[in-house]
Amino acid sequence: MALTLRPARPGDAPLVLEFIQSLAEYERLAHEVETDAAALDVALFGPAPRVFCSIAEWEGEPAGFALWFYTFSTFQGRHGIYLEDLFVKPDYRGYGIGKALLASLAERCVAEGLGRYEWSVLDWNAPSIAFYEAQGARRLVEWQRCRVEGDALIRLGRTIPAAGRVGEAAL
Repeated sequence: MALTLRPARPGDAPLVLEFIQSLAEYERLAHEVETDAAALDVALFGPAPRVFCSIAEWEGEPAGFALWFYTFSTFQGRHGIYLEDLFVKPDYRGYGIGKALLASLAERCVAEGLGRYEWSVLDWNAPSIAFYEAQGARRLVEWQRCRVEGDALIRLGRTIPAAGRVGEAAL
């Protein structure tokens, strides 16, 4: 039995999309998937990627993925990693693939001197919560995530007084 972890490479965007859709179905959020392979291809392999992906293969077959990006902690003054998505196909669970994906990013954090490694988990997802806690994760129940998207994002972006607008060069 052979497990291989590798970075996603050009041409993998349809596979990454398949993993995202499978994860969304598991999380009962399939209706929220708006991306397509072309958008993922640009995000992962465009001129200045800001998101990264690891692919797990079991005996040469795609078995799972981890999609992540760098964050920054002002308190620590160091970067960290945020794990956006982790998913292993049901037929490949129980072989240590999820743990290997999680551990490979922890190893990257240590090697790069990063201060944090974080992710979110749905509060009803008891199997994942138990898995993450078994790996040493601590749930931050005192922190609540906030999100602004869609029309609310557009409205919020329009509320800056003209004198406070950031010029395009600053972005």
